[in-house]
Amino acid sequence: MIDLHNPDWSGASLKIKEAASLDPFEYGLEYGSPARGLWNIVHTGMLLPESHQIFVCAQGCLRGVVLTAAEMNAQDRFSTVAVCENNVLDGDMESLIIDGVADVIRKLPRKPKAVLVFTSCIHNFMGCDLKYVYSQLRGRFPDIYFTDCYMYPIMRKTKTPPDPMMRMRLYSFLPKSAHRDAESVNIIGNNYPTEDSSDFARMLRGAGYEIRDITRCRSWEEYRKMGESRLNVGYMPPALPALRDLKERLCMDYIYMPLSYDYEEIRKSIQALSERLDIPEINAALLEADAERALEAAKRLLRDTPVVLDYTATPRPLGLAELLLDHGFNVRTVYADAFIAEERPAFDRLREKFPELELRATVHPKMGLLPRAAANRDEKVLAIGQKAAYFEDTTYFVNMLECGGYWGFDGILRVAEEICDAFVEEKDTKKIIQVKGWGCCC
Repeated sequence: MIDLHNPDWSGASLKIKEAASLDPFEYGLEYGSPARGLWNIVHTGMLLPESHQIFVCAQGCLRGVVLTAAEMNAQDRFSTVAVCENNVLDGDMESLIIDGVADVIRKLPRKPKAVLVFTSCIHNFMGCDLKYVYSQLRGRFPDIYFTDCYMYPIMRKTKTPPDPMMRMRLYSFLPKSAHRDAESVNIIGNNYPTEDSSDFARMLRGAGYEIRDITRCRSWEEYRKMGESRLNVGYMPPALPALRDLKERLCMDYIYMPLSYDYEEIRKSIQALSERLDIPEINAALLEADAERALEAAKRLLRDTPVVLDYTATPRPLGLAELLLDHGFNVRTVYADAFIAEERPAFDRLREKFPELELRATVHPKMGLLPRAAANRDEKVLAIGQKAAYFEDTTYFVNMLECGGYWGFDGILRVAEEICDAFVEEKDTKKIIQVKGWGCCC
């Protein structure tokens, strides 16, 4: 039993000095908070213009994705084929997919350029011959592009979980081009468009480069032109499988410029891009000075106000926490269940410099039973990220997901400005965090 008057946080919370690894919490039964802003595979798939999604799955599993499409008002780009018990018993899975997908396509008011077919766990368990399925579909509809997508919860703990797999499949329709546009670059693997003011974006445009990004493509033709670009750029960790796949399939070189809040790492990425394309570097010293001024202004405004943040706001929450702590912010808690390998340097430094920093899980079962923070406090708390805002029960929060398209010194400046705005302007936390796939305008 949980004692709500004397809550026991063991297993769900610890000081960073007590964390033995980047996976400080045990996995088991999980709690799902009502903070729903992160995108899922339906939202990401909708980034592909003039495409149609078809999910082949048991009806119980289809409920979530059907509701996602309805909430997006994208039912016209979404269909389902239900797997029933007789399909399992009769062993006609291949025929079900082929005939079901064909029937959906024939009934559409106009043919899509591409179809994303999502199969599910049952097809994996039964050894469904998906190669045969797609060869048949391509034979029946030679003017439509097909690709294999997956709604496999069993992939969550594998080398390529559903999210990076979906981002990789988005680019599976790009053609291998003999012609390379010497003055165009792709941004690969993002759900949100990169801010035009970001350091490397300004550097590329200043050198006369066109930046192509699926988040800004509005037609099939725009999307296909990405196959002609000279270089792929990625900075979100889930983009790496897509970058590597494009290099292997299309011989498109790439540069990975990891999202970072470490000044030296940002400078190295700027220098690497400059050397790769032989273009002038942007003035990092001036950008750094701007970021410093923005952080100082935010610190003066917040003073000693407690700050909490979570992994949904940025894939590098420890890096952001370290940046803020180094600048005098009262960062108290980081909400995350595990940390990516890129966080190791920040993890080690924080253990030495700020050993009392609290790490708190988000999916541990206790998180759904223990009282939320506001129940036992009168203080004002500023949160960065939807989950942190929910667990701290605060209306003062930065509604940022997946870094918000911010990168580099300009990204740090933007985050500092967002912190100032969040401190002054209250938000309707309950209304905001219940919106699934925040910012998906498909």
